[in-house]
Amino acid sequence: MSEVVETDRFEARLGEAAARVADLLAAELAAGPDVPVVHAMRYALEGGKGLRGFLVIEGAALHGVAPEQAAPAAAAVEALHTYSLVHDDLPSMDDDEMRRGRPTVHVKWDEATAVLVGDALHCLAFELLAREGLGPAERRVALVRGLAEAAGMRGMVLGQALDIAAESAAAPLGLAEIERLQAAKTGALIRWSGEAGAVIAGADPAPLRHYAGALGLAFQIADDILDIEGDAALAGKRLHKDADAGKATFVSLLGLDGAKARAAGLVEEACDALSPYGDRADVLRQAARFVIARRK
Repeated sequence: MSEVVETDRFEARLGEAAARVADLLAAELAAGPDVPVVHAMRYALEGGKGLRGFLVIEGAALHGVAPEQAAPAAAAVEALHTYSLVHDDLPSMDDDEMRRGRPTVHVKWDEATAVLVGDALHCLAFELLAREGLGPAERRVALVRGLAEAAGMRGMVLGQALDIAAESAAAPLGLAEIERLQAAKTGALIRWSGEAGAVIAGADPAPLRHYAGALGLAFQIADDILDIEGDAALAGKRLHKDADAGKATFVSLLGLDGAKARAAGLVEEACDALSPYGDRADVLRQAARFVIARRK
């Protein structure tokens, strides 16, 4: 099958998953109160790639789980990821004014609303994972526990804390420290997204966990490359932040060519991890290649 056909197939499936998740989240918010914080939640959710939700739905499909059954878990991780972006953009954190090509929530509304939007999206994520349609109670508990760990002091929050601490460190972080930071800050949610479909099905999540671990690290290296080579208009956010702040990145430590080679190697590792699924996992393989080819 040609690369063009594969890319078209992946983009179609990514779009289908993103639309399914967006529709579910829109319905949830439409059923909520007509107040500014809900309007701001809807605004914050718009415009994302939907990669994490896509990983949930595709991983579930490999185990015979229909997209409509997996959709609440896909929506949950997109809600939680969006909460992290809203809080990350706050003046007390990264102090960003643009996200997804538009003013950030605290700019369009105010800081208090942005804090509450993040809080509400965080809660919505776990509310969605409690839905009976996701399967037996023990599997839903596993999903809840896994996402809590991926988001909290062992995962995303840890990574963000390490990132903040690095800004005032006496010396830039080394490669091992950067990998630890990014495995938590970015990688933990991607790992959960990759293995969630197997958890929903009651199957062994190990192959998808390996895939998503390599994918998550490749994703962050690609972000570091885009911060140097990217177009701010395409990215929809401010670029060169890390370089301007003097922070160590994969690019600063490995060089641009070295970072690209490391990302490409991780993509191959991710693809190899899918071998138990054969050709049925080709869309996930294309997703891995997309991660280092994307322009935003």
